[in-house]
Amino acid sequence: MHNPLLSDFTLPPFSEIDPAHVEPAIDQVLADNRAAIAALLADPIQQHPTWTSLLAPLEALEDRLERTWSPVSHLNAVLNSESLRAAHNACLPKLSDYASELGQNRALYEAVQRLADSDHYLQLEAAQRQIIDQALRDFRLAGVSLPPAQQQRFRQLQSELSQLTSRFSENLLDATNAWSLTFDSAAPLAGLPPSALAQAQQSATAAGESGWRITLQQPSYLAVMTYATDRTLRQQCYTAYLTRASDQGPDAGRWDNSEVMSAILQRRQQQAQLLGFANAAEHSLATKMAETPEQVIAFLSDLAQRSLPLAQRELAELATFAAESDGVDALQPWDVSYYSERLRQQRYELAQEALKPWFPLPQVLQGLFQIVQRLYGLTIAEQVAPYPSWHPSVRLYTIHDRDGEPRGRFYLDPYARPNKRGGAWMDSAASRRRRADGTLQQPIAYLVCNFTPPLGDDPALLTHTEVVTLFHEFGHGLHHLLTRIDYAGVSGINGVPWDAVELPSQFMENWCWEREALDLITAHYQSGEALPEILHQRLLASRQFQSGMQMVRQLEFALFDMRLHLAAEPADAAAIQQLLEQVRAEVAVLPPPPWVRFQHGFSHIFSGGYAAGYYSYKWAEVLSADAFSRFEEEGIFNRDTGLAFLEQILEQGGAVDPQQLFTAFRGREPRIDALLRHGGMI
Repeated sequence: MHNPLLSDFTLPPFSEIDPAHVEPAIDQVLADNRAAIAALLADPIQQHPTWTSLLAPLEALEDRLERTWSPVSHLNAVLNSESLRAAHNACLPKLSDYASELGQNRALYEAVQRLADSDHYLQLEAAQRQIIDQALRDFRLAGVSLPPAQQQRFRQLQSELSQLTSRFSENLLDATNAWSLTFDSAAPLAGLPPSALAQAQQSATAAGESGWRITLQQPSYLAVMTYATDRTLRQQCYTAYLTRASDQGPDAGRWDNSEVMSAILQRRQQQAQLLGFANAAEHSLATKMAETPEQVIAFLSDLAQRSLPLAQRELAELATFAAESDGVDALQPWDVSYYSERLRQQRYELAQEALKPWFPLPQVLQGLFQIVQRLYGLTIAEQVAPYPSWHPSVRLYTIHDRDGEPRGRFYLDPYARPNKRGGAWMDSAASRRRRADGTLQQPIAYLVCNFTPPLGDDPALLTHTEVVTLFHEFGHGLHHLLTRIDYAGVSGINGVPWDAVELPSQFMENWCWEREALDLITAHYQSGEALPEILHQRLLASRQFQSGMQMVRQLEFALFDMRLHLAAEPADAAAIQQLLEQVRAEVAVLPPPPWVRFQHGFSHIFSGGYAAGYYSYKWAEVLSADAFSRFEEEGIFNRDTGLAFLEQILEQGGAVDPQQLFTAFRGREPRIDALLRHGGMI
């Protein structure tokens, strides 16, 4: 049987992939890799290894595995089905076992160590030395030095973790998809803007129903929470959303992540202790910029101290506004978005919905590409010839260098739909690397969002918040695609410490507020006019609106995450809830009801790679705000400054320590001032 996953493809053959292809392809690649590594280590040349004899062949094996698994993992996130999920999950323990086996391969570790100790190591490029240094660190973190019984236990824990984190994600997706409300009249949805009502009708039609249907997918849920005048409806949606995959709410116990969370924490803790770490937080920080959990907590606590008084004032203003407007005597969490939007409209004469006509997605993309050209001299073109895809709304683009040479390609999947994971993300389909024959493998990325799809003949219209999200993910994409590093281990986003990986993404967000950039990304979908200056001024004035409340919300998540993984004993569901309530008592301004189960849907830390790393959003925001302050000083489209950022940050991948890269670009150590200024805290 022809297996498209085993063909020598450049772009993943999405339309040809059948769930039946998945497990045989992974079995074949893992068997091939094992045989190749055994042959490699049997060669006497590895007594005096070189980059070419040892690391280059290993990179090629890893690349083949990545390019085989990447489309499967991606399809599981964007086009989930029962058969694909089963195939995906059947492979997880196999991939985990292989990775653990590789990380604990003593002969391979010793060969890499011999290379690190040799004169040849000193002659290598900095990127190659970085890969070797990171490989030795990763061997130790995989338990290469543990006794055999403990190695076996470590491997077992790793395999179980891969399955548990996948189950957490599946439970959340199923719980999100399961809940909906359909109305035969639009009256209960009073307050929702026409676009949201049209989307609700479109959703009902797609589900084979008549009327108006609301769901827990982001565009639908946020529209209700922001605009629905019916307080009971908002409470109903809030309850369903904040109890997803838990022991509470309308589907209590059906896809409950309570035991899954506990099991994940237990295994992370056991792994950390096997390796000699006191807790999972210390284990996590072994590959990050931050040195200790205490350093992270001090950083977060300092931000909390600076932002909490502002957040408390903002909440008091909001409560007063709700009381005076509608006689609300006790503001509830399901009131916050609704009254915040009304207060924003009153204070700044600006509504997110009112801005949408100026942000049609085609114009936003065109403007975004022009911004990249003005900053870095690069051009981006949509590929028009047929190409493999997983959905009709997906587009493929190529980034070209100043001389017309292609630098990389990316898929854009912009719209929300059933069986697609919520949120927005960027992921790698292929990494840049120089092959053994001297040819260059171009990087390929996926950019995924969950915007409201086009309605009728109109283009998709974005809120300004969604524009910021698009720019954020595109920043990740640029980091992966513009790398000049020819070794996959540290090209693009590979090898970049987790708490520095958000720098390029948060950095890109800044252009969403600048007049010169808005002239490029806005054009009214009917008249074609750019965003009027009066609306720009109102947008700018609203930038710091409730910035204190937004800050403490992020700090709540980050402190909870770090303290959860800092505990000496893994927590059960009740203890997790108790810890979250303790953190909220310190930093939250409006604690939710006791039945809220936010943590059961906190996929960032339970299934998304941010365990003991959620703080990185704030850590990197210090870097991104400070980096952008150089553009504020020298001109937001200053080509020399743009090229400096391109060459000193984006092109370097993980080849150099990010602190060194930042200092080279900024000419000094990072400072927190710009972040506080952007947030209205100084």
